[in-house]
Amino acid sequence: MIGKLTGRLASKHPPQVLVDVGGVSYEVDVPMSTFYGLPAAGEAVTLFTHLSIKEDSHTLYGFGTPEERATFRQLIKISGVGPRTALAVLSGLSVGELAQAVALQDAQTLTKIPGIGKKTAERLLLELKGKLAEAKPGATGAVGSSDILNALLGLGYSEKEALAAVKGLPAGIAVADGIRAALKNLAK
Repeated sequence: MIGKLTGRLASKHPPQVLVDVGGVSYEVDVPMSTFYGLPAAGEAVTLFTHLSIKEDSHTLYGFGTPEERATFRQLIKISGVGPRTALAVLSGLSVGELAQAVALQDAQTLTKIPGIGKKTAERLLLELKGKLAEAKPGATGAVGSSDILNALLGLGYSEKEALAAVKGLPAGIAVADGIRAALKNLAK
């Protein structure tokens, strides 16, 4: 199993990149979220990978972070969701946005992704609920937003209410100020 590639980015043509690792070049399919974060051709790059072996092909998928790869792996476990659909989801939403959509059971956000209809969105929400622990929405937002989220949960608010209140907070807000702002959002 190929878990990670570190080498020189030989070329990039969305959604595929070519990574030269010690004279061997690997074709890697990446989501657009990873693609836009890649350096210029010729520079060093590291991708966390997932190797898909099928009867007629071996395909390598690459991701900028281990969280993206873990989310991809969760997505392809869902019946009817293949690697192409999983790449489309990760191209349309960040891991944090996907986790937030799942926590809020927001099918409308998922249906905005090309190739994801209402039924597939509902299946994704059902199957992913509680499985994106490494990508908690609060952990990817403002610094300390997970603390704010936990404080709201401790005050008795539901996860859905707490996530909605934390969603609009500015990046880098202090925990105490964030709690006050979130409580004001909840009071509206």
